[in-house]
Amino acid sequence: MADPSQPRAPFTPWDRRELPGSFDVDETARRVGHYKWIETKLFEALGGWVATVPELDVKLRLGTHCYHHAWHAELFHKRLPELREMKPERLTVAPNDELVAFVDALTEPEAADQTLEKLVGVFRVLLPHKIAAYTFHRNNTSRITDMPTIRILNFILQDETEDWIDGEMLVQSLIRTPEDVERAAARQIHLEKLMLAAGGIAGPGTVGDAYDLGEDT
Repeated sequence: MADPSQPRAPFTPWDRRELPGSFDVDETARRVGHYKWIETKLFEALGGWVATVPELDVKLRLGTHCYHHAWHAELFHKRLPELREMKPERLTVAPNDELVAFVDALTEPEAADQTLEKLVGVFRVLLPHKIAAYTFHRNNTSRITDMPTIRILNFILQDETEDWIDGEMLVQSLIRTPEDVERAAARQIHLEKLMLAAGGIAGPGTVGDAYDLGEDT
């Protein structure tokens, strides 16, 4: 029988949450600021492409996705003051110059015959990296002190995953010849190298260092 004179445990017996997460408040705010930056950049890119891509079906889907990324940026913007960052713009920055270079390359294709390059950059490179980053953050932050961020990430991950599937179907619909396969592969390799240099959408350590085992393990 439990001793009624002893203090009660902070959580019920069926609640096995742990208080500490992998990120303190400053690290969470830093990451959320980077997330807001990349969502804003993607919103701007897709918004510009909506007006220029010739394929009507692609235009319509990008319009929907564009709204999603604008909403994601707004969610992250509202979260920053809750993390004691009263000037969200201060942290709404790229983690490094390498990610700026990635975004510049992502948005570089402008010609009407480069829809495939546009879509490969977004749906075969950027969205998979975003999904990995958001999933890592959600799974490694505190379910007690950072639950609002987890809730935001869950909403966003649902959009991102559905958009990723949507975009991959568009990419496959545009790949009709062996030359198209080579174009898509070359584009993906080029951008993946730039993302590797950036270390992910939040910089080095975006998805942790789980594979950096060291020499003494």
